[in-house]
Amino acid sequence: MSTLLTVTNLHAGYGRAKVLFGLDFDLAEGQVTTLMGRNGMGKSTTVRCLMGLLKPSEGRILVKGEDLTGEPPYRIAQAGLGLVPEGRRVFPSLTVVENLRATARPAPGGWTAEKVFEAFPRLAERRRNLGFQLSGGEQQMLAIGRALMTNPDLLILDEATEGLAPLIREEIWSMLARLKASGLSILLIDKNLDELSDISDRYYVIEKGEIVWSGAAEAFDANRAHVEQYLHL
Repeated sequence: MSTLLTVTNLHAGYGRAKVLFGLDFDLAEGQVTTLMGRNGMGKSTTVRCLMGLLKPSEGRILVKGEDLTGEPPYRIAQAGLGLVPEGRRVFPSLTVVENLRATARPAPGGWTAEKVFEAFPRLAERRRNLGFQLSGGEQQMLAIGRALMTNPDLLILDEATEGLAPLIREEIWSMLARLKASGLSILLIDKNLDELSDISDRYYVIEKGEIVWSGAAEAFDANRAHVEQYLHL
């Protein structure tokens, strides 16, 4: 199994406030990898670096062997990274269909609006609604669909089920399981351990900008109590 993403010695921050201190992790093709940690430990900063929204002060980000460190967001997207951002960030004045097509990157046999509607029938019923007219759960489905419309090699989800109703969360986790079964590589930033244990292949725990624990699913199951100490669960 080849490596899709490699992050080495990543340092980043905001002005004088340093957030990441030599972060190292990698992600294999076709796997679901989870990055966990308490709020403020550097998870979202890591995502911003991966997506070209924040330039690291040191370190390297390789995607399929290509050095994309500090490249602008459009180059990151062209390289095959798709983001479902924290807070959804759908376009409020565009319809569901327009949201899906706004950043679409067509690919032969790839994701289309109709395929997204098959995956999320709730969105099909609201295809003419504007973004601001959707519920929080529907906006999250739309954010996932919009990312899939870029036909990414790696789908990154930053707190994709945070604050959602249980039934909506269940629907999204079921969708992620289907995406994994299709062979899509996924990076999850999440802390719902019960749901993660059903889908994740590898885990990294970040604490104060550094990886303090990592392991495959079997190691995670065997050391779950230890991992929970870092998350204060």
